[in-house]
Amino acid sequence: MRVGLILTEALGGLRRNISMVISVVLVTFVSLTFVGAAILMQGQISTMRAYWTERAQVSVSMCSTVSTGESCLDGAATEDQITQVRAELESDPLASLIGELRFENKAEAYANITELLGEEQASVLTEEQMSETFYVTLKDPGQSQVIVEAFAGINGVEEVRDQLQYLDPLFSALTVATYIAVGIAVLMLIAAILLIATTIRLSAYARRKEIGIMRLVGASNRFIQTPFILEGVFAAFIGSVLASAAVVAGVHFGVNGYLKGRVPFITTWVTMQDAALVVPVLIGIGVILAALSAGFAIRRWLRT
Repeated sequence: MRVGLILTEALGGLRRNISMVISVVLVTFVSLTFVGAAILMQGQISTMRAYWTERAQVSVSMCSTVSTGESCLDGAATEDQITQVRAELESDPLASLIGELRFENKAEAYANITELLGEEQASVLTEEQMSETFYVTLKDPGQSQVIVEAFAGINGVEEVRDQLQYLDPLFSALTVATYIAVGIAVLMLIAAILLIATTIRLSAYARRKEIGIMRLVGASNRFIQTPFILEGVFAAFIGSVLASAAVVAGVHFGVNGYLKGRVPFITTWVTMQDAALVVPVLIGIGVILAALSAGFAIRRWLRT
């Protein structure tokens, strides 16, 4: 098979259908950019979930002088009640689940809230109104419900909070956004496949006389089909490269250059290394889909 002749035919077909080629490049670029964004978003969600799951705590807040719950009808928790809760946490059944246990007294709680709100706003509160709290870090965050059930409703315990329950809505929202990006990407990829197939059929129709001559001189179907397949692959490859560049630029400028400085409470972000891993995936998807759609289109046209 003469490679030079095949490449010449493919480049000639690209020049003759330049407007359609540009359309294929643009559609491929947009669709694969959404694919890359969806992959990185899912990676970001997984990274954040792993990071916060390891650090999420269960807090056991003792009753304070301003607590109004049913378990706090007797007022602030007594030393005996605090000691009882500590003993329960340090008992064998629960101690085996706990990785770290920290107790925050009223003075520490007041200092933390003053640092968080500022002295002016925190001045409306007093140290005596603060709740003393046990912060429990579990070895397996999935066992948090055990701690919640162990202390729920006990006299002197105002509330048992699992911090993961506040993060789940965020992760769910981000997951929905990922699904939306994937849905748009799939629709755009379908559009790209149909556009590539249409481009190949138009290119074959424009060269129908040349194809007829090739058949008369005994050219194989493979020789006839290859330039058309290469046309689709070339156009999709350019779109894939542009999409890869957009994904890398998005991580570099969007994540590293903007979000990291504006969203300080998220300490783990996707990196340039993650973006680099996505690049071959995007190029592979673009080239494979283009080759399949172009090959199917030209084979079907030749049979008509």
